[in-house]
Amino acid sequence: MNPSVSIIVPVYNAEKTIRRCIESILHQSCGDFELLVVDDGSPDSSGAICDAYAAGDARVRVFHKENGGVSAARNLALEQARGKYIQFLDSDDWITPDATLLLLRAAEEHEADLVISDFYRVVGERVSVKGDIEEGSVLTQEEYAAHMMENPADFYYGVLWNKLYRRSIVERYRLRMDEEISWCEDFLFNLEYIRCARRFYALNVPIYYYVKTKGSLASQISISKTVRMKLTMFEYYNRLYKEIFDEEEYEKHRLKVYRFLLDAAGDGSVPPAILPNAKKLGDERVRVQPETLAEEGVMADAYRERKLLERCLEPAALEHDLTLKEALVLLALGRDGFSGSRKDLAALAGVSLSSLYRALQQLGAKGFVRGGKERLTVMEEAEETMTALEATIADWKSLRLADFTQEEAEAYKALHRRVRQNVRKALQ
Repeated sequence: MNPSVSIIVPVYNAEKTIRRCIESILHQSCGDFELLVVDDGSPDSSGAICDAYAAGDARVRVFHKENGGVSAARNLALEQARGKYIQFLDSDDWITPDATLLLLRAAEEHEADLVISDFYRVVGERVSVKGDIEEGSVLTQEEYAAHMMENPADFYYGVLWNKLYRRSIVERYRLRMDEEISWCEDFLFNLEYIRCARRFYALNVPIYYYVKTKGSLASQISISKTVRMKLTMFEYYNRLYKEIFDEEEYEKHRLKVYRFLLDAAGDGSVPPAILPNAKKLGDERVRVQPETLAEEGVMADAYRERKLLERCLEPAALEHDLTLKEALVLLALGRDGFSGSRKDLAALAGVSLSSLYRALQQLGAKGFVRGGKERLTVMEEAEETMTALEATIADWKSLRLADFTQEEAEAYKALHRRVRQNVRKALQ
Protein backbone atom coordinates (compact mmCIF):
# COMPACT_ATOMS: atom_id res chain seq x y z
CA MET A 1 0.00 0.00 0.00
CA ASN A 2 1.40 3.37 -0.99
CA PRO A 3 2.06 5.98 1.73
CA SER A 4 0.07 9.20 2.00
CA VAL A 5 3.15 11.41 1.80
CA SER A 6 6.53 11.13 0.08
CA ILE A 7 9.05 13.31 1.93
CA ILE A 8 12.03 14.30 -0.23
CA VAL A 9 15.40 15.40 1.19
CA PRO A 10 18.37 16.17 -1.11
CA VAL A 11 21.71 15.84 0.71
CA TYR A 12 25.13 17.24 -0.04
CA ASN A 13 27.90 17.57 2.57
CA ALA A 14 25.39 17.66 5.40
CA GLU A 15 27.03 15.36 7.94
CA LYS A 16 26.65 18.01 10.68
CA THR A 17 22.91 18.51 10.25
CA ILE A 18 21.37 15.51 8.46
CA ARG A 19 20.76 13.54 11.67
CA ARG A 20 18.63 16.35 13.13
CA CYS A 21 16.70 16.60 9.86
CA ILE A 22 15.99 12.87 9.55
CA GLU A 23 15.20 12.44 13.25
CA SER A 24 12.58 15.18 13.01
CA ILE A 25 10.94 13.30 10.14
CA LEU A 26 11.04 9.85 11.72
CA HIS A 27 9.47 11.20 14.92
CA GLN A 28 6.43 12.66 13.16
CA SER A 29 3.07 12.06 14.86
CA CYS A 30 1.85 10.92 11.42
CA GLY A 31 3.77 7.81 10.42
CA ASP A 32 2.08 7.34 7.04
CA PHE A 33 5.00 8.50 4.89
CA GLU A 34 8.06 7.38 2.99
CA LEU A 35 11.33 9.27 3.26
CA LEU A 36 13.34 9.59 0.04
CA VAL A 37 16.89 10.79 0.71
CA VAL A 38 19.11 11.58 -2.27
CA ASP A 39 22.85 11.72 -1.59
CA ASP A 40 24.11 14.03 -4.33
CA GLY A 41 27.68 12.71 -4.41
CA SER A 42 28.64 13.97 -0.94
CA PRO A 43 32.38 13.56 -0.26
CA ASP A 44 31.76 13.59 3.51
CA SER A 45 29.96 10.96 5.61
CA SER A 46 26.42 12.13 4.74
CA GLY A 47 25.73 9.10 2.55
CA ALA A 48 26.79 6.62 5.22
CA ILE A 49 24.66 8.36 7.84
CA CYS A 50 21.62 8.15 5.57
CA ASP A 51 22.28 4.48 4.82
CA ALA A 52 22.33 3.75 8.55
CA TYR A 53 18.86 5.24 8.95
CA ALA A 54 17.57 3.23 5.97
CA ALA A 55 18.91 0.05 7.55
CA GLY A 56 16.93 0.74 10.72
CA ASP A 57 13.64 2.01 9.29
CA ALA A 58 11.79 0.55 6.31
CA ARG A 59 10.18 3.92 5.54
CA VAL A 60 13.57 5.35 4.54
CA ARG A 61 14.96 4.88 1.03
CA VAL A 62 18.37 6.29 0.10
CA PHE A 63 19.61 6.99 -3.42
CA HIS A 64 23.24 7.76 -4.25
CA LYS A 65 24.18 9.68 -7.40
CA GLU A 66 27.01 11.69 -8.86
CA ASN A 67 26.93 15.35 -7.93
CA GLY A 68 24.49 17.15 -10.19
CA GLY A 69 22.88 19.81 -8.04
CA VAL A 70 19.83 20.04 -5.81
CA SER A 71 17.33 20.15 -8.70
CA ALA A 72 18.64 16.91 -10.21
CA ALA A 73 18.53 15.26 -6.78
CA ARG A 74 14.90 16.29 -6.25
CA ASN A 75 13.96 15.11 -9.74
CA LEU A 76 15.41 11.68 -9.05
CA ALA A 77 13.29 11.44 -5.90
CA LEU A 78 10.16 12.60 -7.72
CA GLU A 79 10.61 9.71 -10.17
CA GLN A 80 10.70 7.28 -7.23
CA ALA A 81 7.92 8.81 -5.12
CA ARG A 82 4.80 6.74 -4.42
CA GLY A 83 2.83 8.97 -2.04
CA LYS A 84 -0.41 10.80 -2.69
CA TYR A 85 1.34 14.03 -1.67
CA ILE A 86 4.87 15.42 -1.87
CA GLN A 87 6.68 17.23 0.95
CA PHE A 88 10.20 18.69 0.72
CA LEU A 89 12.90 19.41 3.30
CA ASP A 90 16.42 20.77 3.06
CA SER A 91 19.06 18.73 4.86
CA ASP A 92 20.16 21.47 7.26
CA ASP A 93 16.62 22.26 8.44
CA TRP A 94 14.04 20.35 10.47
CA ILE A 95 10.28 20.19 11.13
CA THR A 96 7.95 20.19 14.12
CA PRO A 97 6.61 16.79 15.28
CA ASP A 98 3.15 17.56 13.86
CA ALA A 99 4.27 19.05 10.52
CA THR A 100 3.28 16.21 8.17
CA LEU A 101 0.04 15.54 10.04
CA LEU A 102 -1.05 19.18 9.83
CA LEU A 103 -0.19 19.50 6.13
CA LEU A 104 -1.89 16.20 5.27
CA ARG A 105 -5.00 16.97 7.32
CA ALA A 106 -5.35 20.42 5.72
CA ALA A 107 -5.03 18.93 2.23
CA GLU A 108 -7.58 16.19 2.91
CA GLU A 109 -10.15 18.25 4.85
CA HIS A 110 -10.11 21.14 2.38
CA GLU A 111 -9.43 19.09 -0.77
CA ALA A 112 -6.49 21.40 -1.43
CA ASP A 113 -4.08 20.93 -4.31
CA LEU A 114 -1.49 23.03 -2.47
CA VAL A 115 -1.10 23.69 1.26
CA ILE A 116 1.24 26.51 2.26
CA SER A 117 2.30 27.07 5.86
CA ASP A 118 4.09 29.57 8.08
CA PHE A 119 7.64 28.71 9.15
CA TYR A 120 10.28 29.52 11.75
CA ARG A 121 13.30 31.61 10.82
CA VAL A 122 16.23 30.50 12.99
CA VAL A 123 19.24 32.75 13.58
CA GLY A 124 21.64 31.36 16.15
CA GLU A 125 19.61 30.69 19.30
CA ARG A 126 16.72 32.97 18.30
CA VAL A 127 13.63 32.04 16.34
CA SER A 128 10.80 34.06 14.79
CA VAL A 129 7.68 33.24 12.77
CA LYS A 130 7.34 34.06 9.07
CA GLY A 131 4.06 33.96 7.15
CA ASP A 132 2.00 36.04 4.73
CA ILE A 133 -1.54 34.80 4.10
CA GLU A 134 -3.47 35.33 7.32
CA GLU A 135 -6.91 33.93 6.52
CA GLY A 136 -7.09 30.20 7.13
CA SER A 137 -9.53 29.35 4.35
CA VAL A 138 -9.64 27.73 0.93
CA LEU A 139 -8.37 30.04 -1.80
CA THR A 140 -9.02 29.88 -5.51
CA GLN A 141 -6.15 30.08 -7.98
CA GLU A 142 -6.93 33.75 -8.59
CA GLU A 143 -7.10 34.57 -4.86
CA TYR A 144 -3.82 32.81 -4.15
CA ALA A 145 -2.12 34.57 -7.07
CA ALA A 146 -3.46 37.91 -5.82
CA HIS A 147 -1.79 37.33 -2.44
CA MET A 148 1.47 36.41 -4.16
CA MET A 149 1.26 39.52 -6.32
CA GLU A 150 1.54 41.71 -3.19
CA ASN A 151 4.90 40.14 -2.25
CA PRO A 152 6.14 38.58 -5.48
CA ALA A 153 9.67 37.71 -4.34
CA ASP A 154 8.67 36.69 -0.81
CA PHE A 155 10.44 33.59 0.48
CA TYR A 156 7.09 32.31 1.76
CA TYR A 157 5.85 31.75 -1.81
CA GLY A 158 9.14 30.86 -3.46
CA VAL A 159 10.45 27.87 -1.51
CA LEU A 160 9.31 24.24 -1.64
CA TRP A 161 9.63 23.22 1.99
CA ASN A 162 6.66 25.05 3.57
CA LYS A 163 4.21 23.41 1.17
CA LEU A 164 2.45 20.13 0.42
CA TYR A 165 1.89 19.18 -3.24
CA ARG A 166 -0.55 16.73 -4.79
CA ARG A 167 1.58 14.16 -6.65
CA SER A 168 -1.13 13.42 -9.24
CA ILE A 169 -0.77 17.02 -10.48
CA VAL A 170 3.02 16.79 -10.53
CA GLU A 171 2.83 13.62 -12.61
CA ARG A 172 -0.07 14.59 -14.87
CA TYR A 173 1.77 17.68 -16.05
CA ARG A 174 5.27 16.17 -15.71
CA LEU A 175 6.39 18.99 -13.44
CA ARG A 176 10.07 18.81 -12.56
CA MET A 177 12.84 21.08 -11.32
CA ASP A 178 14.68 22.95 -14.09
CA GLU A 179 18.25 21.70 -13.73
CA GLU A 180 19.57 24.59 -15.84
CA ILE A 181 18.32 27.22 -13.38
CA SER A 182 20.42 27.97 -10.27
CA TRP A 183 18.51 31.01 -9.00
CA CYS A 184 15.05 30.58 -7.42
CA GLU A 185 14.58 27.19 -9.08
CA ASP A 186 12.09 26.42 -6.29
CA PHE A 187 9.96 29.39 -7.31
CA LEU A 188 9.95 28.33 -10.95
CA PHE A 189 8.57 24.92 -9.95
CA ASN A 190 5.94 26.64 -7.80
CA LEU A 191 4.86 28.92 -10.64
CA GLU A 192 4.37 25.95 -12.93
CA TYR A 193 2.48 24.07 -10.21
CA ILE A 194 0.19 27.03 -9.47
CA ARG A 195 -0.83 27.10 -13.15
CA CYS A 196 -2.08 23.52 -12.78
CA ALA A 197 -3.66 23.71 -9.31
CA ARG A 198 -7.14 24.96 -8.45
CA ARG A 199 -7.61 24.85 -4.66
CA PHE A 200 -5.16 26.34 -2.16
CA TYR A 201 -5.11 26.42 1.63
CA ALA A 202 -3.01 28.60 3.95
CA LEU A 203 -2.09 26.88 7.22
CA ASN A 204 -1.44 29.58 9.81
CA VAL A 205 0.84 27.37 11.90
CA PRO A 206 4.66 27.41 11.68
CA ILE A 207 5.88 23.87 11.09
CA TYR A 208 9.34 24.24 9.55
CA TYR A 209 12.66 25.46 10.98
CA TYR A 210 14.69 27.30 8.37
CA VAL A 211 18.31 27.86 9.38
CA LYS A 212 20.26 27.92 6.13
CA THR A 213 21.59 31.30 5.01
CA LYS A 214 22.42 31.30 1.35
CA GLY A 215 25.21 33.47 0.03
CA SER A 216 24.82 36.24 -2.49
CA LEU A 217 23.96 35.04 -5.97
CA ALA A 218 26.47 37.44 -7.51
CA SER A 219 29.29 35.67 -5.73
CA GLN A 220 28.31 32.34 -7.31
CA ILE A 221 27.58 33.07 -11.00
CA SER A 222 28.24 35.80 -13.55
CA ILE A 223 26.17 38.96 -13.67
CA SER A 224 25.07 38.30 -17.25
CA LYS A 225 23.78 34.84 -16.37
CA THR A 226 22.05 36.24 -13.28
CA VAL A 227 20.19 38.79 -15.40
CA ARG A 228 19.15 36.14 -17.93
CA MET A 229 17.80 33.85 -15.20
CA LYS A 230 15.83 36.66 -13.55
CA LEU A 231 14.30 37.65 -16.87
CA THR A 232 13.39 34.02 -17.54
CA MET A 233 11.77 33.81 -14.12
CA PHE A 234 9.76 36.97 -14.84
CA GLU A 235 8.53 35.53 -18.13
CA TYR A 236 7.04 32.54 -16.24
CA TYR A 237 5.66 34.82 -13.54
CA ASN A 238 4.08 37.21 -16.05
CA ARG A 239 2.61 34.33 -18.07
CA LEU A 240 0.90 32.97 -14.95
CA TYR A 241 -1.07 36.18 -14.47
CA LYS A 242 -1.91 36.48 -18.15
CA GLU A 243 -3.46 33.02 -17.96
CA ILE A 244 -5.31 33.62 -14.69
CA PHE A 245 -6.74 37.06 -15.48
CA ASP A 246 -8.64 38.21 -18.56
CA GLU A 247 -7.08 41.02 -20.58
CA GLU A 248 -8.91 43.83 -18.78
CA GLU A 249 -8.13 42.46 -15.31
CA TYR A 250 -4.50 41.87 -16.25
CA GLU A 251 -4.10 45.50 -17.34
CA LYS A 252 -5.42 46.63 -13.95
CA HIS A 253 -2.71 44.63 -12.19
CA ARG A 254 0.11 44.91 -14.72
CA LEU A 255 2.18 47.34 -12.65
CA LYS A 256 1.93 45.04 -9.64
CA VAL A 257 3.01 42.10 -11.78
CA TYR A 258 6.01 44.04 -13.06
CA ARG A 259 6.95 44.81 -9.48
CA PHE A 260 8.52 41.36 -9.51
CA LEU A 261 11.44 42.77 -11.50
CA LEU A 262 12.07 45.39 -8.81
CA ASP A 263 11.86 42.89 -5.98
CA ALA A 264 14.10 40.47 -7.88
CA ALA A 265 16.80 43.13 -8.25
CA GLY A 266 18.10 41.81 -4.94
CA ASP A 267 19.03 38.18 -4.52
CA GLY A 268 15.47 37.35 -3.51
CA SER A 269 16.59 34.08 -2.01
CA VAL A 270 17.11 34.95 1.65
CA PRO A 271 14.17 35.65 4.00
CA PRO A 272 14.27 38.65 6.31
CA ALA A 273 16.55 38.49 9.32
CA ILE A 274 15.20 37.71 12.74
CA LEU A 275 11.87 39.43 13.32
CA PRO A 276 10.77 41.59 16.28
CA ASN A 277 8.68 38.77 17.82
CA ALA A 278 11.72 36.51 18.16
CA LYS A 279 11.95 34.01 20.98
CA LYS A 280 14.71 31.86 22.35
CA LEU A 281 14.97 28.68 20.30
CA GLY A 282 13.16 25.97 22.26
CA ASP A 283 10.55 28.31 23.77
CA GLU A 284 8.43 28.60 20.63
CA ARG A 285 6.55 25.28 20.99
CA VAL A 286 5.72 22.77 23.72
CA ARG A 287 8.78 20.65 24.43
CA VAL A 288 9.82 18.12 27.05
CA GLN A 289 13.43 17.41 27.90
CA PRO A 290 14.53 13.77 27.37
CA GLU A 291 15.56 13.53 31.04
CA THR A 292 12.02 14.39 32.14
CA LEU A 293 10.54 11.88 29.72
CA ALA A 294 12.58 9.17 31.40
CA GLU A 295 11.37 9.96 34.93
CA GLU A 296 9.25 7.36 36.74
CA GLY A 297 6.32 7.77 39.12
CA VAL A 298 2.74 8.97 39.21
CA MET A 299 3.71 12.65 38.99
CA ALA A 300 5.89 12.01 35.95
CA ASP A 301 3.04 10.09 34.29
CA ALA A 302 0.61 12.96 34.91
CA TYR A 303 3.18 15.46 33.61
CA ARG A 304 3.74 13.53 30.37
CA GLU A 305 0.00 13.17 29.77
CA ARG A 306 -0.37 16.91 30.23
CA LYS A 307 2.50 17.79 27.90
CA LEU A 308 1.16 15.49 25.20
CA LEU A 309 -2.24 17.18 25.45
CA GLU A 310 -0.59 20.62 25.20
CA ARG A 311 1.42 19.55 22.15
CA CYS A 312 -1.72 18.30 20.40
CA LEU A 313 -3.67 21.41 21.36
CA GLU A 314 -1.02 23.93 20.35
CA PRO A 315 -1.39 23.88 16.52
CA ALA A 316 -5.13 24.61 16.77
CA ALA A 317 -4.38 27.42 19.20
CA LEU A 318 -1.82 28.95 16.85
CA GLU A 319 -4.12 28.69 13.85
CA HIS A 320 -6.92 30.45 15.73
CA ASP A 321 -4.69 33.19 17.12
CA LEU A 322 -4.78 31.97 20.73
CA THR A 323 -1.99 31.46 23.18
CA LEU A 324 -1.71 27.93 24.54
CA LYS A 325 -2.96 29.13 27.93
CA GLU A 326 -6.00 30.77 26.35
CA ALA A 327 -6.75 27.53 24.52
CA LEU A 328 -6.41 25.49 27.72
CA VAL A 329 -8.78 27.84 29.56
CA LEU A 330 -11.33 27.76 26.75
CA LEU A 331 -11.19 23.98 26.62
CA ALA A 332 -11.56 23.80 30.42
CA LEU A 333 -14.62 26.07 30.27
CA GLY A 334 -16.30 23.73 27.81
CA ARG A 335 -19.28 24.67 25.68
CA ASP A 336 -21.56 24.97 28.74
CA GLY A 337 -19.30 27.41 30.56
CA PHE A 338 -18.14 27.09 34.17
CA SER A 339 -19.90 27.92 37.44
CA GLY A 340 -17.12 27.00 39.87
CA SER A 341 -14.55 29.30 41.40
CA ARG A 342 -11.79 30.94 39.38
CA LYS A 343 -9.28 29.02 41.47
CA ASP A 344 -10.90 25.72 40.49
CA LEU A 345 -10.94 26.75 36.82
CA ALA A 346 -7.24 27.62 36.96
CA ALA A 347 -6.49 24.19 38.44
CA LEU A 348 -8.63 22.49 35.80
CA ALA A 349 -6.88 24.37 32.98
CA GLY A 350 -3.47 23.77 34.54
CA VAL A 351 -2.50 27.44 34.64
CA SER A 352 -1.71 29.89 37.43
CA LEU A 353 -4.44 32.14 38.76
CA SER A 354 -2.77 35.22 37.28
CA SER A 355 -2.48 33.48 33.91
CA LEU A 356 -6.16 32.56 34.11
CA TYR A 357 -7.22 36.17 34.60
CA ARG A 358 -5.06 37.29 31.66
CA ALA A 359 -6.47 34.53 29.47
CA LEU A 360 -10.06 35.39 30.41
CA GLN A 361 -9.40 39.02 29.64
CA GLN A 362 -8.09 38.16 26.17
CA LEU A 363 -10.89 35.67 25.49
CA GLY A 364 -13.39 38.32 26.55
CA ALA A 365 -11.82 40.85 24.17
CA LYS A 366 -12.24 38.34 21.33
CA GLY A 367 -15.91 37.93 22.24
CA PHE A 368 -15.41 34.28 23.15
CA VAL A 369 -16.23 34.44 26.86
CA ARG A 370 -18.55 36.57 28.97
CA GLY A 371 -17.82 36.64 32.67
CA GLY A 372 -20.03 37.05 35.67
CA LYS A 373 -19.64 36.52 39.39
CA GLU A 374 -21.72 33.37 39.29
CA ARG A 375 -20.82 31.87 35.92
CA LEU A 376 -18.49 32.15 32.92
CA THR A 377 -20.36 31.73 29.64
CA VAL A 378 -18.84 30.63 26.33
CA MET A 379 -20.32 32.70 23.48
CA GLU A 380 -21.41 31.65 19.99
CA GLU A 381 -18.42 33.54 18.55
CA ALA A 382 -16.19 30.80 19.98
CA GLU A 383 -17.99 27.99 18.15
CA GLU A 384 -15.49 27.47 15.32
CA THR A 385 -12.50 27.75 17.64
CA MET A 386 -14.03 25.37 20.20
CA THR A 387 -14.66 22.80 17.47
CA ALA A 388 -11.02 23.01 16.35
CA LEU A 389 -9.72 22.68 19.92
CA GLU A 390 -11.98 19.73 20.71
CA ALA A 391 -10.86 17.98 17.52
CA THR A 392 -7.30 17.88 18.84
CA ILE A 393 -8.42 15.60 21.67
CA ALA A 394 -8.80 12.86 19.06
CA ASP A 395 -5.10 13.31 18.20
CA TRP A 396 -4.20 13.06 21.88
CA LYS A 397 -6.20 9.86 22.30
CA SER A 398 -4.78 8.40 19.11
CA LEU A 399 -1.18 9.03 20.18
CA ARG A 400 -1.81 7.51 23.60
CA LEU A 401 -3.18 4.35 22.03
CA ALA A 402 -0.74 4.13 19.14
CA ASP A 403 0.04 0.53 18.08
CA PHE A 404 -2.94 -0.83 20.08
CA THR A 405 -5.14 -3.33 18.29
CA GLN A 406 -8.83 -2.42 18.18
CA GLU A 407 -9.52 -5.07 20.80
CA GLU A 408 -6.78 -3.71 23.08
CA ALA A 409 -8.03 -0.14 22.64
CA GLU A 410 -11.60 -1.10 23.54
CA ALA A 411 -10.42 -3.05 26.60
CA TYR A 412 -8.31 -0.10 27.74
CA LYS A 413 -11.21 2.34 27.33
CA ALA A 414 -13.51 0.10 29.35
CA LEU A 415 -10.96 -0.22 32.15
CA HIS A 416 -10.28 3.51 32.06
CA ARG A 417 -13.99 4.26 32.49
CA ARG A 418 -14.03 2.07 35.61
CA VAL A 419 -10.91 3.77 36.98
CA ARG A 420 -12.49 7.19 36.37
CA GLN A 421 -15.66 6.12 38.21
CA ASN A 422 -13.58 4.87 41.16
CA VAL A 423 -11.64 8.13 41.35
CA ARG A 424 -14.83 10.20 41.29
CA LYS A 425 -16.37 8.01 43.97
CA ALA A 426 -13.26 8.32 46.18
CA LEU A 427 -13.30 12.12 45.86
CA GLN A 428 -16.98 12.55 46.76
